[in-house]
Amino acid sequence: MALPALGLDPWSLLGLFLFQLLLLLLPPTTAEASGQGPVPRVRYYAGDGRRVLSLFQQKDLQDFDILLLSDDGNTLYVGAREAILALNIQEPGIPRLRNRIPWPASEKKKNECAFKRKSNETQCYNFIRVLVSFNTTHLYACGTFAFSPACTFIELKDSNLMPILEEHVIDGKGQSPFNPVHKHTAILVDGMLYSGTMNNFLGSEPILIRTLGHPVLKTDTFLSWLQPDASFVAAIPSTQFVYFFFEETASEFDFFEKLHTSRVARVCKNDVGGEKLLQKKWTTFLKAQLLCAQPGQLPFNIIRHAVLWPDSSSKVPHVFAVFTSQWQIGGTKSSAVCAFSLMDIERVFEGKYKELNKETSHWTTYMGSETNPRPGSCSVGPSSDKALTFMKDHFLMDEQVVGTPLLVKSDVEYTKIVVETAQDLEGRSHLVMYLGTTTGSLHKAVVSQGNSARLVEEIQLFPAPEPVRNLQLAPAQGAVFAGFSGGVQRVPRANCSVYESCVDCVLARDPHCAWDMESRTCRLLSTPFLSSWKQDIEQGDPRWACANGPVGRSHQPQSRPQIIKEVLAVPNSILELPCPHPSALASYHWSHGAAAVPEASSSVYNGSLLLLLRDGVGGLYQCWATERRFSYPVVSYWVDSQDQPLALDPELAGIPRERMEAPLTRAGGGVALAAQRSYWPHFLTVTVLLALVLSGALIFLLASPLGALRARGKVQGCGNLPPGEKAPLSKEKPHKPPKTSASDVDADNNHLGTEVV
Repeated sequence: MALPALGLDPWSLLGLFLFQLLLLLLPPTTAEASGQGPVPRVRYYAGDGRRVLSLFQQKDLQDFDILLLSDDGNTLYVGAREAILALNIQEPGIPRLRNRIPWPASEKKKNECAFKRKSNETQCYNFIRVLVSFNTTHLYACGTFAFSPACTFIELKDSNLMPILEEHVIDGKGQSPFNPVHKHTAILVDGMLYSGTMNNFLGSEPILIRTLGHPVLKTDTFLSWLQPDASFVAAIPSTQFVYFFFEETASEFDFFEKLHTSRVARVCKNDVGGEKLLQKKWTTFLKAQLLCAQPGQLPFNIIRHAVLWPDSSSKVPHVFAVFTSQWQIGGTKSSAVCAFSLMDIERVFEGKYKELNKETSHWTTYMGSETNPRPGSCSVGPSSDKALTFMKDHFLMDEQVVGTPLLVKSDVEYTKIVVETAQDLEGRSHLVMYLGTTTGSLHKAVVSQGNSARLVEEIQLFPAPEPVRNLQLAPAQGAVFAGFSGGVQRVPRANCSVYESCVDCVLARDPHCAWDMESRTCRLLSTPFLSSWKQDIEQGDPRWACANGPVGRSHQPQSRPQIIKEVLAVPNSILELPCPHPSALASYHWSHGAAAVPEASSSVYNGSLLLLLRDGVGGLYQCWATERRFSYPVVSYWVDSQDQPLALDPELAGIPRERMEAPLTRAGGGVALAAQRSYWPHFLTVTVLLALVLSGALIFLLASPLGALRARGKVQGCGNLPPGEKAPLSKEKPHKPPKTSASDVDADNNHLGTEVV
């Protein structure tokens, strides 16, 4: 039977029907959620060959938590569980083990730890928590030591670690936490160790302490300078002060219950404690609130980590910190990176104080007079008793330190941050941030003009999700080292070779990468800069950066492909033409020559083009990417029929071609589609399924009237009627039912066996 109205023969019509049926069976393509902040342009999953990582691990070791880079940048010292390692990172690739020294907790301490109801499988070990360079010949290390903190000096010989002598191990209370899960911070400044940790077994007594020098100073527990749940994340020195960054429950907001807040505390380096008051205590301790929030939004009130960025191009150093929120917006966690100027921090500490009204238990702004020198300042000489009495109660600043949000992203929790400065070809400095997440990913972010950050790439470091415990930047090696439970990952800070074209290299806007016009490769930027290299970090415009000569800034796409993939298909078959997505920031569409793809015989599913091959649908198919108002072909296919090959387009002459002999297959959403399929198996399958459905429906329709007739022939209430009480078959008036007795009535006053239908 011919179908002249449609112009299709029966087989083509059947093919079109099955193609539309296949499209209905495919799950819908879900669009990416919006409003989640910057999207990484490129994502690399664990084991991706395009992003080669180098993993160092030891089968008998775990919990590689503490990382320390040597002064010459060639050795990485690692604090693991019950061991300290020295790794040679001078050569690229997997770090080589120089040597390792064991430092286990003693059996006596382990037994005491287990007796105190701690786990001897996960807790009663020596977890290294402090590892700093004391001088050129010694390191200083501290560990939990089975809930009995201990510290020791470690001698160095040619960057190798010398064994730890038991008689050199000292008490580490106040320098290392008891519990390995408690957060802590420590920094060595002018030969003295400044630590922030928990000072007791229960983890309810936070302390800021200065050791390895005289006098030893610490915070006063009874004055409530720190809340019992204070959690320290970083310590940063400056010219006169040492700043501690931590998070605790706020006490000044009485209209909230257990409101977490982020703090920065300050102590003077030259603090010597009081003579009569505050003996062996800080006399310059002050703290202020850190505020990281977008206008009109809830603040990110939990600080996770902070680092100092001494930018050479700026006279004012900045602190960059990562935050999360105690509130979940839309059921997901979110994170932010905020920048704080040290000048703003110092200005807040020079401002007004808060004081606690002991009658109302409310914090208010202190409006009284101040003594000279100002309480909390780094004045020379001992402070007066009046000033120390004032400091005991006026340790909280009235004003907040407001930060500038650089990056806000939902559905992610950042744990660690390291920063560096990268210069582009024009000599401009760019801030590059490396951010570790709770799921084991590393984000590389670049801050552009206007203090807005973009994510260049996301790298999944570990096969199974787990937090990134530490990050260490090694600028001389051009790498970032990430510590986690199973080892240390070496991550090259740039992956320029993955950008195979000038367009992709320029659109990446990675300050570490530039396109070399001579070698036609995307190369890692190094000094001295070559004139043949091209970059556009701010605009990312390939129109001029990738042109051999002067070109105008037009928005016309460049349509000539670099290579064409030839596909020979069977008529009336289904093809799947994949489209690789080199950038998550681009939008993608398909074209058929100079026109759009035919809608009647094609569909786009998860970026791939599903094509029903029939007369007139062959030719050139291209997948286009549009990014930053620039369009370029990602992949080009020349589709031919095995029965009637098309004539070669003269405009495509000279372009290299690659024959696709194997069928193109791809799995998406649980559905695997072959590039070339016969319709006959589909036809038989659909026919059998249709017959089964129709048979089931017919049986159901026939069974329903029969069931109704049977139900109407039954007695209401009881089942079968007794003999002799059947309904008459004629039209005569039925016999009058006999009179019932009391025994014929049930508990609900219903007649039994007397009514007949």
